[in-house]
Amino acid sequence: MLNTKYSKFAAAAIMYISFVVYLYLPHFKNFDRIEYLLVVNVCLASLGCYVLSRRWVAGFAGSFFAGAIYGFGPFTLGLTKFHPTAGFLAATIPWLSCPAAFSHKARRRWLHVPLSALPFLAILLFFQVSKHYRFFPVPTQAKLHLTDLVGLLAPLVMAKRGMTLVGFYHIPIAAMIMGISMLVLARRVGVMIILALSVILACCNCFFEVSPIMWLAIGVLCCSVLIGAGMQGFICAGFADRRWVLAAGVIMGTLAIVTLLLATKYFQAFAGFAWGYAKLLTDAAKMYILGAIVVAILFFMTRAKLRITPLRLTILCSTMALDIFLGARFIIDNNL
Repeated sequence: MLNTKYSKFAAAAIMYISFVVYLYLPHFKNFDRIEYLLVVNVCLASLGCYVLSRRWVAGFAGSFFAGAIYGFGPFTLGLTKFHPTAGFLAATIPWLSCPAAFSHKARRRWLHVPLSALPFLAILLFFQVSKHYRFFPVPTQAKLHLTDLVGLLAPLVMAKRGMTLVGFYHIPIAAMIMGISMLVLARRVGVMIILALSVILACCNCFFEVSPIMWLAIGVLCCSVLIGAGMQGFICAGFADRRWVLAAGVIMGTLAIVTLLLATKYFQAFAGFAWGYAKLLTDAAKMYILGAIVVAILFFMTRAKLRITPLRLTILCSTMALDIFLGARFIIDNNL
């Protein structure tokens, strides 16, 4: 049992490292010494989220993609436009969240609350030390604005515009919807509070010289774990869960329609100046359509009471991997 746990961790580490080297390899020739930290950040962030997700996600695939979504997601990769140490701070957040997540195994469960504050304290301490040495890795003006919420719908458009990336890729949205529904039904109040507090702090103005956008790392981490749990939910969904699966499919179809309408608006822009954004929105719509098709297949399988777990796993993993591969490569190529 122990050997299996470590072998899965090693397998995840090898895949994360291989993928990050593939993504950054064309840019190594232009790196200075500190920029190699970008590669380390992605690996640490992915592995940390993978380990953290094992607390709630039973299957290897769900945990693996939870780590991939956090480490290779728009938020973490988008931090490359700041100093590499900003990405390192985001990479430490999953590891600092592990003591609270696994404190249920200890006899002193009252430690759960103070341990949950560790990521928040780490961010506060990081910026206090940075202020002492007159080092500012992230501008204190960087916070979450309403316009940044477009990144939830089309993260690649925001990446091309060089704006703050706050969202996720397209197909993982379906798993996140499923994960959020599972979170609400399970009444995980503590996770809800941490997620809400992270978003609220990210929208506030700077205090104690902390860049508000860095608070969002905690919320992105929570959502990444929810995506892993949502994948597990899709894989294990039965006849009684068909309504939740259908709701996820309807939302994915709605997002596809919205992005197509936005693409049409950009295509009609004067002299075609916005055609590049229109094409990205069209690509996003294609991914949402693909996600809607995947969820529709899972819905009809649950309605027909067909498990066929290997088929579900193959469909989910292949489409998620495609979306992450295309999105991560685009963001890195546009930020470096």
